[in-house]
Amino acid sequence: MLLTPEVIAILILDTIFLLFACFAFYISIPIALKWDINSTSAFQYGLEKKAILVATIIKYIFVLKLPLFLFFIFTSDKISGVITGAMCAAGVVNSVDFGLSLFIFKILNLYIFGFWLFLHTEDMKDEKLKFTKLKFTIFIVAFLLLITEIFYEISFFTSLDVDKIVSCCGTLFSAASTSTISFIFDISNPVIVTAFYITFALYLITFFLKKESLFLASNILFFIVSVLSLILFFGTYIYELPTHHCPFCFLQKDYYYVGYALYITLFIGTFIGISGSILSILKPEFSQNYYRTSLIFNILYTLIVSVYPVVFYIRNGVWL
Repeated sequence: MLLTPEVIAILILDTIFLLFACFAFYISIPIALKWDINSTSAFQYGLEKKAILVATIIKYIFVLKLPLFLFFIFTSDKISGVITGAMCAAGVVNSVDFGLSLFIFKILNLYIFGFWLFLHTEDMKDEKLKFTKLKFTIFIVAFLLLITEIFYEISFFTSLDVDKIVSCCGTLFSAASTSTISFIFDISNPVIVTAFYITFALYLITFFLKKESLFLASNILFFIVSVLSLILFFGTYIYELPTHHCPFCFLQKDYYYVGYALYITLFIGTFIGISGSILSILKPEFSQNYYRTSLIFNILYTLIVSVYPVVFYIRNGVWL
């Protein structure tokens, strides 16, 4: 096991999450199964008090998980200096067989817990608490994913081996046959750039149409295409190197930590768009302000990534 202050902090928080999440899960089961707002029984009254307690626990798990996700990336990036062959967080994550699965679970759980918080906020505004059974049912599913993530993360840090030689990000994010994502490099730059701006245009169209299902789909599509285009095209202009496609290195000081700005704006824009659309489908009278918030952050993301190739061309007179 590789023990640094950052790793120890993450493991301690994982243990705390595990204890509180198990407690919340235990209480959530009867709420999800037996909640009846029309009942005046002592049992229902007890469920209502427990629901408030559990909701508070879940809320603070998410509040801590969001910065902890960024801290996990920061920690992985920092310890890359002691993992042979690793140049950034990518090499560290890939040094363990299930590192990529852990990363996917982390992103998925952020979206799920964030949506749960959205749903909880709207539920508290409704005197009939009509989303209570739904939100605790969602938490039961989210709990299983969270527990999987925690055990993956503990296993990840306990499995790190400083003597193991790993592949650097230049190998992982390349067209080499040894790369697990080499297939995406079959997409040419003109194709991925065109796809990105067409996807963004479709997103804008669905914004003006104000159709929840279309807006939901466009946010999901925009997120996927944005990540692919960042790896294949826009990232190379951040590095000013056509062969460097790593989605982690621009989180470092050398690139002014611009990666954090990119990922945070993309996450907020797509998350609010997706969550807001689902809530609007469940509750037609839900505020339409989420459309505007999603638009602001997705436009901000698009502007940031677009500036790099434009500035590069102005300075050098050529494209990469």
